[in-house]
Amino acid sequence: MNSAILALEDGTVFEGRGFGAPVERSGEVVFNTALTGYQEIFTDPSYSGQIVILTNPQIGNYGTSAADNEAARPYIEGLVVREFSRLASNWRSDREADAFLSGAGIPVVDDLDTRALVRHLRTRGVMRGVLSSVEKDAAKLVEKARGVPSMAGLDLASRVSTPERYEWSHGVDACSPSELVGVGHEAKYHVVAYDFGIKHNILRRLVHSGCRVTVVPALTSAEDVLALRPDGVFLSNGPGDPEPLETQVRNIRKLIGRKPIFGICLGHQLLGLAAGGKTYKLKFGHRGANHPVRNELTQKVEITSHNHGFAVDPDSLDAGAVEITHVNLNDQTLEGFRLRNHPAFCVQYHPEAAPGPHDSHYLFDDFIQLMGGR
Repeated sequence: MNSAILALEDGTVFEGRGFGAPVERSGEVVFNTALTGYQEIFTDPSYSGQIVILTNPQIGNYGTSAADNEAARPYIEGLVVREFSRLASNWRSDREADAFLSGAGIPVVDDLDTRALVRHLRTRGVMRGVLSSVEKDAAKLVEKARGVPSMAGLDLASRVSTPERYEWSHGVDACSPSELVGVGHEAKYHVVAYDFGIKHNILRRLVHSGCRVTVVPALTSAEDVLALRPDGVFLSNGPGDPEPLETQVRNIRKLIGRKPIFGICLGHQLLGLAAGGKTYKLKFGHRGANHPVRNELTQKVEITSHNHGFAVDPDSLDAGAVEITHVNLNDQTLEGFRLRNHPAFCVQYHPEAAPGPHDSHYLFDDFIQLMGGR
């Protein structure tokens, strides 16, 4: 362990203890309020380009398990916590969180006031930062932070996407004998899933619901997708700003009306752009596992998992062509819509959870019904 500094672009500096090899990383500094699921957060490609603050005061105490990875490796740029446990107490753990992150070259800093840091970001908005256990000159780090590329206008989905097409056939496994995950359905439909930074649990849920899944790179043309003869097309989550993804939006626009479409998170934003809408950057985003969302079709409230810094502007959508289906009860932002004249729908939040509650698993069944013509 050695000292480490987190410097923000507005000149604010926090000091703490650094773990692992001396390293310096930069990115947008964001916070997540989930109480559990830190490994899923580490490995979610949607966090590419971001230094993540976890508000739960102790992180690492239950270690990591290979079965909980949401991608092949961690994607966060760095981790900031109040207390980082180097010991793990969990029968499922096969590696301590410290070794898991340091082995991937991800810096960790703890022993700083994460409450003050999060309050600062809630007031000022998320901002660019540098996390370093190498450079000790805070002023130099602040200048480096000001030179970090802004998340607005940044295409990160193409960077994290798979380079080649592949098949996915693994379904949902119970974490323990007492967990009731239900019986998986026999594969009845073929789904082509665009990988803009796709999480493994989305793929598991699609398979569990009765899908044979082919994952394709982010820039795959609509013509190549249709040549695979899918029953439906899935638009995945992913990092960065949706507006620079003009090629992806054009391909989605070509697929609307040709095949049933289901989008999550970045996929929701891209479908919104394809439908003629606009997106905007939120002040500090939604990242956590207990956000209340109202289903406008049923009036039921779902407790949901979130990870996004951009949103679709509902006023930019044509009400004659788009029906709003879900609304965030914390700030009234748009959380879901469907097209009135075509079989396509999407949500901004994460029904696959990992981490988070399971209130919204029904959306995968809705996709199955849509592909079945119901």
